[in-house]
Order: sequence, then C-alpha cells, then structure tokens
Amino acid sequence: QVQLVESGGGLVQAGGSLRLACTASGDTFSRYAMGWFRQAPGKERVFAAGITWNSDTTSYGDFVKGRFTISRDNAKNTMYLQMNSLTPEDTAVYYCTARDAIYGSLSYYQNDYKYWGQGAQVTVSS
Repeated sequence: QVQLVESGGGLVQAGGSLRLACTASGDTFSRYAMGWFRQAPGKERVFAAGITWNSDTTSYGDFVKGRFTISRDNAKNTMYLQMNSLTPEDTAVYYCTARDAIYGSLSYYQNDYKYWGQGAQVTVSS
C-alpha cells in the first residue's frame, strides 16, 4: 500500500509558476513509476507527466509543451511537478499517482495507476 499526499497548489497569475509536491508513505516509494494527472472543471482527467522509478525516463502530455518538469527524490519519498508559464487553461485539480506494480513502466492511462492522492487545486488567473 502507498499513501500519497499532494501539496503546493494554489492561486497564481498567468505567466507565473508553481511547484507541486507529492509525498508518499507506506510501501517502498522508490519502486514505483509515478505520474501526475489533472482534471479541469467539466473535463476528463488527463495525463500530465510521468517518471520511472529510477528517473531514467520522463514523459509529458502534449499540452505541457516544455513548461513542466517532473522529478523525484526517492530518499525523501517525494515527487515534484515544477510548472512554469502557467495559463488559465492549466486551472485544474492535479493528482499524484503511483503505478499498479513495482518497477512498472510509464503509462499514459489512468487505469494503469493504482494509488492516488486527494488532489491539489491549481487556479491560474488571467
């Protein structure tokens, strides 16, 4: 079992930056591929970024366009999402998630993820 807690959400003006953090407890965090998904009001939850257990591979949703950086610190059981050049279209609840198997590969599909945080609200004003 893995418990995930997001932090760092909030209100920011367009063009600004935020860094989300996801702190894990329970099972060994370092063995799981991790990801960030987001869900905007009235829309489906979509893949934002993912990282393998050893950080050798990262991947991003098409909408990111070089603005976000995912990283992790296994010694601190924490994953991060640095978000720059934010626009109002980035307004969403951002969810931290862990794959359904240890040493699993990256996935763009939320059904491949088993553990989810409660979500962090990010609001970007124009």
